[in-house]
Amino acid sequence: MSLDQESSEPNDPAEVLARTPWGALEHAYGSAIDVPEILAGLLDPDQPLRSRALDRLHHVVHHQNTLYTATAPAALYVVGILGDSRTLWAVDKRPHSFPGPMRAELLGWLDSVADAADDATAATSRRFGFPPEEYAPFVEVCRIRPQLHRAVSAFLDDSDVHVREAAASACIPLLDDPYLRHQRAVLVPLLRQVLATSALWQYRERVIDALASWGEDTTGLEGQQERYVFCGAEHQPSPWAVEPEGGYDMDPPF
Repeated sequence: MSLDQESSEPNDPAEVLARTPWGALEHAYGSAIDVPEILAGLLDPDQPLRSRALDRLHHVVHHQNTLYTATAPAALYVVGILGDSRTLWAVDKRPHSFPGPMRAELLGWLDSVADAADDATAATSRRFGFPPEEYAPFVEVCRIRPQLHRAVSAFLDDSDVHVREAAASACIPLLDDPYLRHQRAVLVPLLRQVLATSALWQYRERVIDALASWGEDTTGLEGQQERYVFCGAEHQPSPWAVEPEGGYDMDPPF
């Protein structure tokens, strides 16, 4: 992607809502005509309403880690509101939810979206006979990765530890982009400082996997001894994947 291409994307969230032909796009349940309502709900002053909007963002716009034609433009809206002070408001938490305000949750959602377009997912898709370059939603998310990274990386030194951890984790899959891969060397020390020492085992495992895949030394890093301790729980949290019980209900691409 050239810088000219990146700068042509709308940056203002209101402009994203206005310029996107939502009725021509799709999410998990058909027409994405209702996505503007979902996105606007993320900043609703009523906590239960914005919490419901967040759930719908996960389970409608990015259902079971699947990318839809509405997912990429929704991601552009989300990065557009990350700096809004209203994203510091609280949201309802489930038993195994990750801590932090709406901002941390949105970074986790972006992490999941980027993870669904990373190199490992592309390899899995090809193995199942689905070339990812022929799947438009995958291509669209890949195309906007530099813009997503620019927005996410602004929170790498955030004063809120939960936001900081979510931002660091979200950068990992974005750096599979060929234009961003050189940033891995910059991120490695931060991953060691922020995620490798996290109180959350999911983040510690995340950084071990990332560093190993990048050819970095993981000696001395401690992950979760019982990695799948939460399998079978009612809701398995992850800042980079919202996984359904019983696995995926559709074949790749996802």
